[in-house]
Amino acid sequence: MVSPAIALAFIPFLMTLIIRYRHYFLLFWRAVILRKIQDYTTGLSREERAFQYVMTHSIPGDLENILSTFDTWCYRSEYLSNVGPEKGKILERLISETVPLTVLELGTYCGYSALRMARNLSLSARLYTVEMDKGNAAVAEKIIRLAGFDEDMVEQIIGPTDEIIPQLRERFGVDKFDFVFMNHWKRCYLRDLQLLEDYDLLQEGSIVVADNVIFTGAPHFMQYAKSCGKYSWKIHRTHLEYFRHIRDGMAELTYIGLKGGT
Repeated sequence: MVSPAIALAFIPFLMTLIIRYRHYFLLFWRAVILRKIQDYTTGLSREERAFQYVMTHSIPGDLENILSTFDTWCYRSEYLSNVGPEKGKILERLISETVPLTVLELGTYCGYSALRMARNLSLSARLYTVEMDKGNAAVAEKIIRLAGFDEDMVEQIIGPTDEIIPQLRERFGVDKFDFVFMNHWKRCYLRDLQLLEDYDLLQEGSIVVADNVIFTGAPHFMQYAKSCGKYSWKIHRTHLEYFRHIRDGMAELTYIGLKGGT
């Protein structure tokens, strides 16, 4: 049994630990503990609760208002792993600079990042967004249509990314993607990037943007991107969505194809 004197000696250490990592403890509270409590008491998923808030407090068709309402809920109520406003602006800038005609999003979640990308696309462009979770996909579909985007601009595809990617050319008539945004399971980043390569869905100059490469990180994906010789790359250092004290980053890869291997 630990003596009181020994237990007291650990108090300063524990206090230092809590203070130093308080933002991570807060993230754990909001993302895990609070979510479970609210799931139990409301009978709704966190994503459904966010949708109810957006429906109640936003203006249909007003994209900026819908995004800011999402952000308000995430700052003040519960945590959602949207791309968030800081990284969202980077994503929008990259879309505006590259002017893609075909865009693929892996991980629709609640539709937040799809809205940010879609509003910067030309009228002739098309965004295909893939979501595995049917509940999240239902929320995203409502949010995307609430913002005023139809299926000619934003088409949602429901299913696992490793099943959908091989079907994109035959089923959806896509030849190549100019821009790809990855914001799904980090462990799937590398697998899905290689699937895009294997099915010849990238062309020289295609941009691949991957979120959360610092927190929680995607080390195998980044190691491959840096060493395979098929990409030039850079990291946009930012912060975790809705937590300005937790460092994060987005990877921007530019596909150069086999030229990089020679």
